[in-house]
Formats: sequence, C-alpha cells, structure tokens
Amino acid sequence: MTGSIRFSAPCHFGLEKVLRFEVTRIGGEDISVQDGRVSWSGDLGTLARANLDLSTAERVQIVLAEYKADTFEELFDGMYNAPLEDYIGPDDAFPVKGHSVNSALHSIPACQKILKKAAVKRLQKAYKRSSFLPETGSVHQLSFTILKDQVSLYLDTSGEGLHKRGYRRNANAAPIRETLAAGILDLGRVRSDSIVCDPFCGSGTFLIEAARRAMKIAPGLDRRFAAEQWDSIPAEVWRTARAEALDRIDRSAAFEGYGFDIDPEAVRLTEANAKKAGVADLLHIECRDVADHKPVQNALTFCNPPYGERMLEQEAARTLYRTMGKVLTEPLYVICADGEFEKYFGRKADKRRKLYNGMISCQLYCYFGK
Repeated sequence: MTGSIRFSAPCHFGLEKVLRFEVTRIGGEDISVQDGRVSWSGDLGTLARANLDLSTAERVQIVLAEYKADTFEELFDGMYNAPLEDYIGPDDAFPVKGHSVNSALHSIPACQKILKKAAVKRLQKAYKRSSFLPETGSVHQLSFTILKDQVSLYLDTSGEGLHKRGYRRNANAAPIRETLAAGILDLGRVRSDSIVCDPFCGSGTFLIEAARRAMKIAPGLDRRFAAEQWDSIPAEVWRTARAEALDRIDRSAAFEGYGFDIDPEAVRLTEANAKKAGVADLLHIECRDVADHKPVQNALTFCNPPYGERMLEQEAARTLYRTMGKVLTEPLYVICADGEFEKYFGRKADKRRKLYNGMISCQLYCYFGK
C-alpha cells in the first residue's frame, strides 16, 4: 500500500479547532474541518501516530469513498468501487454499521445489507473467490454516514473508542470523557509546569489527562488498536510510532495536580486510576467538601460539577454553584449543562463555549482571572 491516504476523525462538537491543531502536529496535510469531524491526508505512519497521539479524536478512520446516492443501486456502486482489498484480506471480517439523516435511503438495516453485499462482491472479485468469504481473520469495521443523500464510507482503524486510554478501569457515576477533558485542558493551556486543581475530581480524568499531557505521554500509548492486527499494515509502522512516543516522554515535568472530592470512593478511584496511568507521584488527592475548599496558589482549576437533571437535583446543584462562587478562584474552567450557571455562581464568564458531554448540551464557562 503506497501513496496518500485520506483520514477522518470525529470529535466532540466544539473541539474541532483543537483537533485540527493536533492533526497538524502529527504531519497531517490538506486538513479540512466540519462540525464534529476533522479530515486530512497522510501515510501509514500518520495513521499510527494519529491513533497514538491525538488526544481529542474519538477514533481514526480511513475514508474509502464519498459520493451522492438516493437509490440502492448508487449506494451499492459506491462501495463496490471502493479499494477495499487495499486493507481487507481474503479471510478478514468486515462488519458494516452506520446511520442516515434526512436522506432518501433512510432504512439503516437496508443500507447495511446493500453495502455488505457490495463489499462481498468487490472482495470476491479481488481475491477470485466464487462465493465463500470466511471472515475468520482480523476485524475491519466498515461504517457509513448518509446525510442529505451524501454518502461517506469509512474503515475504522482504532477499534475501541480513543477515549479509552487504558488507564481508567473504574469510573464514578458521571465521568467526563477523556477526549473531552483533554480538549478543555488544551483550551486552558495546560503546560509541563502547570498546577492544576479539580475540586470535584470524581475518577480523576481532568487531573490524569493534565499530568500525562505535561509529561508528554501519548494518549494511546497504553492500549492497542484494531489496525495493529491487519496484515495490510507492516508491524514496523507501529513499532516506529511507539518508539517515537516513548522517546518524547518527559519525566522531569514540574507539573502538580490537586484533586478533592466529598466522596471517599471517588478519592480511591482517582488514586487507583492515577497509579495505572503512571502519574500518581504528580497528584495530591484528598477527601474534601467543596464548601471547605482552600485555593491552590497559581493553579488552573477545571471541574465538571453535578448538573441536576431532575428538579430536586437541580435545586441542590444550584445551591452547590452558589457555594462554588464563594470559594473557587480564577483561572477557572467549568463545564455545565445549566444555562443559568453564571446567575447562581455569581459571576459572568469571560468566555463561553458550547460543548457536548456525551449527548448533553453544555457550556464551558471560562474565567481567565487577572
């Protein structure tokens, strides 16, 4: 496999510019940005670096084809003409999944069936198989999106979502995704010598992501990816990318992290996850109610407080926001789904950014301080 490959990575809405900058750093070219997605061109080395190094991407996909289709025949032809054999071997598995929005072809099961049939026909022809494809080999997940009759066909290289770094075996009831936390930390300009505080540390995501960022530990260094099992990608590509990532680690980083939570179990979770992530020595974790919070000197504060989706919970959450307003100091970054957060917190944010925490529409309230 030679030549340029087109890649695409979905991300949380609102983090496209952060991801674009990350793609630039790994050598991506011809970068384009859409809502919730960044695309670029590169080679197999770029593929490996993207999976290892991108902190805000949800997964890394190869773009197989983009075309218009409002009939099943056109849908079939687009997949049949895609270069599947460049990546998928004669015995490999290639399941199909996807979604359709505002399109003539709106039945997902029907689209899956047509695209699977087209992929089978293409691979049978490529490998001179008259009928049977065993699909007993490594998994090559095919996916499709159809938006207003515009079809995009992708081949997933990541496997599990990239937010699964490999260090968080346990989480509390409402964890923030690692990819979203990483994007917020980037917006807060966390550096190798930063001091970071989280007064609602939960399972430790903000603190651990910040510490690993400070030490320049590649987000995907502790896990494996689907494409590592593919015969179409030489193992040397992955070995080189991992060796480069290991060489970048800075164990002399002067970073410090301070985490507090009212729940003793959350404190234990943070400590256990930090140990798995290799950053426990950089963190100071205590059981403490936010009402008893004492400002950490020169710290950047990041937090994901309870939102309160039901009425009684909302009242309790807003009481908590009032308390936060009395004890938390700037610079401060709060992600919250309550559109009236500033009213109860008692201060207008210097800047607001719309973000999504899972399916929940939120605002990132940014208080820059002096």
